[in-house]
Amino acid sequence: MVCSTAPVLDNGATPADTGPVLVLLVEDDPAIARSLTTGLERFGFAVEWVTTGAAALAATGYGVVLLDLGLPDVDGLDVCRALRARTDLPVIVITARSDEVDTVVGLEVGADDYVSKPFGAREIVARIRAVLRRYRHSAPGDAAPEDDGVLVLGRVRLDRRARRVHVGEGEQVLAPKEFDLLSFLAEDPGAAFTREQILEAVWDAHWHGPTRTLDVHVGVLRRKFDGALRIETVRGVGFRLEVLP
Repeated sequence: MVCSTAPVLDNGATPADTGPVLVLLVEDDPAIARSLTTGLERFGFAVEWVTTGAAALAATGYGVVLLDLGLPDVDGLDVCRALRARTDLPVIVITARSDEVDTVVGLEVGADDYVSKPFGAREIVARIRAVLRRYRHSAPGDAAPEDDGVLVLGRVRLDRRARRVHVGEGEQVLAPKEFDLLSFLAEDPGAAFTREQILEAVWDAHWHGPTRTLDVHVGVLRRKFDGALRIETVRGVGFRLEVLP
């Protein structure tokens, strides 16, 4: 079901200056989908609603994806992985409140954010706006800040211009938010950053979501860089990055 006439670019992105952002909603529950569609359209978004993973992978022209992990034809995590392999457009996964494992794995395979059921339209809209701001800020072709470059953190090489990270001779693939978080902490290894500083820098100055999102991303980075980097919890403050020998 397509609820949009928004113009699209050949690369699949919806240009913000010529029409509303097209949200690809992948949700097999009609009641949830109708409610989300109504809420998103009220806030100025266009919506394309599909009910299966196959339809999601066949869709084009969208600017952001809302992906329910519980789909009837294919594992939503596999859909997320496939989407990330073909595009760097933002993906927000929708999970049941108890599915913490799915949430963590979803972030590991490339989701930019997650939202747990039940949720309201305002929360979804805030998440979408936040990931779109981050995406547009770091989109390919944008001029890199003058101080961007390569950071060497022990065995880890972080290339901000190319947005790539290597551990030794091998590349460690990171989701966009994972890269942003690591890049921020790596600006001053050993320094303690507050949760508020991190959320404002990595997510958005107007972030309305739960700070649990930060903890999940920290957990993912800890696993991916185990033995090379350590992200320590500073009680009552936030986190700091330590470089291991």
